[in-house]
Amino acid sequence: MTNTPNWFKSSYSSNGGQCIEVATNLLPAHGIIPVRDSKVTAGAVLELRAATFASFVTGVKNGQFRTF
Repeated sequence: MTNTPNWFKSSYSSNGGQCIEVATNLLPAHGIIPVRDSKVTAGAVLELRAATFASFVTGVKNGQFRTF
């Protein structure tokens, strides 16, 4: 098992704008999905539980977050 995140962006993020990266490979061993800003890869990393991440994705799909 690995402790190193394998980061990836959605295939929908080709616009070069505001993207996040996730690392789902840590879910089985650690129960988390790390999330980071794709433009600040050395910055903060959020470690989300699977249910929290799923809720976040649902909120994004439903337009529940403001854009700036």
